[in-house]
Amino acid sequence: MTSRYRVEYSLKSHRRDGLIEWIKGLLATPFVLYAVKSNGISSVDELMTNSEARRRYAEVFHDLEVLIQDHIEMASAGTPNLSRLCQLVPSVGVFFTKLPLEKAYYIEDERRSISKRRLVAPSFNDIRLILNTAQILQLATNFHSARHQHEKLQLVTFDGDITLYDDGRNLDPDSPLLPYLLQLLEKGLYIGIVTAAGYKEPEKYYGRLAGLIDGIKTSKKLTDAQRENLLVMGGEANYLYRYQNDAGMLVTVPRDQWVLETMNGWDQDDIQSVLDYAESGLNNYIQKLSVEAVVIRKERGVGIVAKPGHKLIREQLEELVLRIDRNLRQYPAAQKINWCAFNGGSDVWVDIGDKSLGVRALQEFLRVNDGKDIKAASTLHVGDQFSSIGANDYASRTAATTSWISSPMETKNLLVDLNNYLENTANY
Repeated sequence: MTSRYRVEYSLKSHRRDGLIEWIKGLLATPFVLYAVKSNGISSVDELMTNSEARRRYAEVFHDLEVLIQDHIEMASAGTPNLSRLCQLVPSVGVFFTKLPLEKAYYIEDERRSISKRRLVAPSFNDIRLILNTAQILQLATNFHSARHQHEKLQLVTFDGDITLYDDGRNLDPDSPLLPYLLQLLEKGLYIGIVTAAGYKEPEKYYGRLAGLIDGIKTSKKLTDAQRENLLVMGGEANYLYRYQNDAGMLVTVPRDQWVLETMNGWDQDDIQSVLDYAESGLNNYIQKLSVEAVVIRKERGVGIVAKPGHKLIREQLEELVLRIDRNLRQYPAAQKINWCAFNGGSDVWVDIGDKSLGVRALQEFLRVNDGKDIKAASTLHVGDQFSSIGANDYASRTAATTSWISSPMETKNLLVDLNNYLENTANY
C-alpha cells in the first residue's frame, strides 16, 4: 500500500512538472473509460478494449503534437504566452524542436504495456519516457534531414551522478554505458560532461571518468579528431577541460577561451558575498535542524556533507535546499549573478553559475574554437534533476533539448535508442 508520506511528497509543487501532470490528466479519461468491468471481460473483449484504449491514448498524443507545434510557431512570432498550450499550462517552457509524440507513444506502449493496463493509469514515468523518446526521434530525424541541417545533433551533454553512474560512484571501465558513449563519438558528435563536481585539477576528473577517458585513449575506431570531442564542464559552469591526444588525458582550457560575456560581467565581490551568505545560512540550518553534517567551502561553491558515520535523509536535504534557495532569491547580491542550489542526493550545494551557462559555454567554445554552429536545437542534455527547485539540470532546458532520466540504466537505454535512431531513423 502506498504510504501517506509518499502520497504527500509527490504532491509537493517543487517536485512536480506542470506539463507532465497536465498530460496525466488528459490520459485519465480514456483510462477510466476503458477500465475492466466489474464482472470481468472475455478474451475477445479484452483484445478489443486494448485496441480501443491504444487508439484513444494515441489520439491524445497526436493532439499534443499539434499544440506543441502551435506553441513553437507562436514563440517564433515572439508571443509564446498566446499559444493555446501556454494558456492551458502556464508553466510550460521552450520547445526547440517538434516532438513526434504519437510515434513515441507507440514505441513506449510496446515496452510498458500502457494501453493494456486496467488498474494502473498512465504514470509520470510513462509520460516522461514518452517525451524522452519523442525528443531523440526528432533529433535523429533532423540528423538525416537535408532541410534541417541547422538543427542537426552535434553535442550531447550529460550530468554525472545518477545519470552516468550511481550517486557517489564513478564511470568505471566496466560501465555498460561506455560502448554507447564511444559510438556517439564515432559518429562525430561532441560529448560534454556538465557536472556539479568542481575540481581545479583535471586529474581529479580522471578518477570520476576513468572508464570513458581510457576507452577513448585505447579505441581503435576513433580518429584523433574524434577523441578530442570529449569536454568536461565542472562546477556547473566554472572549469572547462578537454581531452587532448598529445597528453592522452584531460587538459585545462584557459578561462578566457570559453567564459561567456555575461559571466565576465559578474562582480567578484558579489560572488564572494553570495558564497559567504550561503555558508552562513547552511551553518545556521545545521544547528537549527540538528543535522549531523559539516560545511565545505570551495572556490566557486559551498555545500554540506554528512559527518563520517552519518547519512542525511531525504527530508533533511529537501528542507535545507528549499530554505537556502528561498533566502538566496531574496538576497541582493544573488540577484546580480546566476547561481543554483540543489539537492545532490546525499548532500546540498550552492554553486556559482548553472547548467544553462555550462551548456551555452560549451556551445560558444565549440563555435569559436572548432567553427561549429551549435544551437539549442542541435544539443541534447541528459540529466536526472529537472524539478523546478533544488534540481541543477532544470536550468539546461533554456539552452538545449533535454531528456529526463532516473538512473544510469535509463541513460543506457536512451543511448541505445539514440544510436539506433541516428544510424537508421527510417526503421522507427
